[in-house]
Amino acid sequence: MRLLLGVAAVILLAASVAAHADDVPQLNVDPVCHGIAQQAGTPGEKGGPDLAFSQCINNEQAMRQKLTGEWSTFIPAEKTNCVNEETSVSLPSYTDLITCLEMARDARQLKTQQNK
Repeated sequence: MRLLLGVAAVILLAASVAAHADDVPQLNVDPVCHGIAQQAGTPGEKGGPDLAFSQCINNEQAMRQKLTGEWSTFIPAEKTNCVNEETSVSLPSYTDLITCLEMARDARQLKTQQNK
């Protein structure tokens, strides 16, 4: 009986890990947005660092929303490769992640069309 419960627990744990792995990742976009804000100019300028930072955060969150809607169009290998690439850099960005995923998906679709 204990063995059966242990096996059931392992199966449930594996299923929850697989489901979680298929979620859109949570990226810390603050560093990339701070960098963008620093390049924006002085605080008194139109579009200065404070505004640039908040605009960047808003844009990144919009990209995450877009990514959430498109997530199912990417195959697991594309997700794994692009997420690993994006999470290994010091300035992760949803904009870069979605670009990587869309390019991989488009290349896959083009290859499929060429093989017909």
